[in-house]
Amino acid sequence: MNISALLVMDLQRAIVDRVSDLDPGYTRRLARAVAAAREAGVPVVYVVVGFRVGRPEARSSAMFGALPEGAFADGDPGAVIHADVAPRPGEAVVTKKRVSAFAGSDLSLVLRGGGIGHLVLAGLATSGVVLSTLRQAADLDYRLTVLADGCADTDPEVHRVLTEKVFPRQAGVTTVDAWIASLS
Repeated sequence: MNISALLVMDLQRAIVDRVSDLDPGYTRRLARAVAAAREAGVPVVYVVVGFRVGRPEARSSAMFGALPEGAFADGDPGAVIHADVAPRPGEAVVTKKRVSAFAGSDLSLVLRGGGIGHLVLAGLATSGVVLSTLRQAADLDYRLTVLADGCADTDPEVHRVLTEKVFPRQAGVTTVDAWIASLS
């Protein structure tokens, strides 16, 4: 299983809005990675957080239970994937119920079905979905790469520590530009 996939995680408008002031070029940079993946034939898999009406699966979570009614449910404009990186028809969109891309989702089935053994991680936030997904994916024996500038966090120091000190223990860490160049 040497097939790679680019995971674009939690790039929903309400989440992007929280970090866009810190890095205004973030979604355009990530859009370049998505375009390069498509051109190279690397599957792009989108992961979003989403809840049923009434959010019964969120009530037991300290993080998600505090969200306002209707947040990340059908019809919430903040739950829509940002237009800069929106999926094309036929690209997988996986809905998760917790922080990790694997928690409460069918991501494992999508990856196994595609013969994918190497995950390239990008998303918001570095200390949330990226960290949780990296840890779980490492335990599931996926090969991992993190696009350091394809991730962002509301706390730049936390982002730096994770990408420079924590993630390299379990993943290759690179930049969007370097990863794009490696696809050639």
